[in-house]
Amino acid sequence: MNVHFEVGHPAHVHLFKHAIWEFQDRGHETLVTAREKEVTTDLLDAYDIDYEVLSTQADSTPRLILEWALRELKLIRAIRAFDSDVVVSHLSPVAAQAARLTGTPSVTFTDDEVETRSLRRFTLPFTSRICTPAGFELDLGEKHRRYDGYHELAYLHPERFDPDPSSLRDHGVAVDEPYYVLRFVSWAAHHDVGRSGFSRDAKRTLVDYLSERGTVYITSESELPPEFERHRLPIPPEDIHDLLYYADGYVGDSQTMALEAAFLGTPSVRSNSFVGDDDISMFRELDDRGLIVNVADEEEAIARVRDIVESPESAAQWDHRRERLLAERVDVTDVVVEETLDVGR
Repeated sequence: MNVHFEVGHPAHVHLFKHAIWEFQDRGHETLVTAREKEVTTDLLDAYDIDYEVLSTQADSTPRLILEWALRELKLIRAIRAFDSDVVVSHLSPVAAQAARLTGTPSVTFTDDEVETRSLRRFTLPFTSRICTPAGFELDLGEKHRRYDGYHELAYLHPERFDPDPSSLRDHGVAVDEPYYVLRFVSWAAHHDVGRSGFSRDAKRTLVDYLSERGTVYITSESELPPEFERHRLPIPPEDIHDLLYYADGYVGDSQTMALEAAFLGTPSVRSNSFVGDDDISMFRELDDRGLIVNVADEEEAIARVRDIVESPESAAQWDHRRERLLAERVDVTDVVVEETLDVGR
């Protein structure tokens, strides 16, 4: 079978990488078409996954519309050239539409109700199947399949992830000493319009406070201000999950990395304007289980960071909660493979 994966974001590389390898090991042909965004192609290179770049992330709404149109044309050509039997993507209108226009079955994965509400009319009518975590709050109709897991468990489930401190040490990270990871996003994506995260002053307060208690590492979508440059992440992007695993805490306004830290048993604090009654369901679920602290107000978030850092029991509590959760959830790579085989046959 010719299995075609469409990846437009670094998180999509992680979501699908083990499935790509699984299909290759089983003798299937695979094609990965990619979008130049942040470290997407860096990760594909690091994992030795062959790919074809179809477009580069646009920097404005008019250019984004043009990028999508050109990307869809290129994707149609790629599907025909590869003779794809199935196209797999993460909530990509471009992938779903290109697959439908070429008569190719497609599988769409999503875990974000907010983004799905904005893109469902451009995606759902065209995809063959849409797969979500069991707790996903939208009913997407007869094409909808649910599973007991989260996207991050496609690559952070214990069956898929084995932490390795050696590369961290090679890049100067003292894994046996206290350190904290901070992640700040640019808020430039189409689904981030009108949203916000930590202010510059709040970032400075966090860095100053945490620096007194350990080393601070910052990963940022936008350019780091000079005052934070000395905290720049010293590792290659493929080592980020090892860094999170051994960290004493994570703080940020990112969505994905807050989840990743939680699933690795690392105390995780997330603060942005998505937090609230209409927040993505998995964040509220993990907050209820004590694995993520979600706070809209940045001052309150900083106070919660202080509480966690100054509690000697935080690490053990997070580990225990993680183990309880993992016992109830599946390896999501298995879901990706099974759903893809079912639709592509």
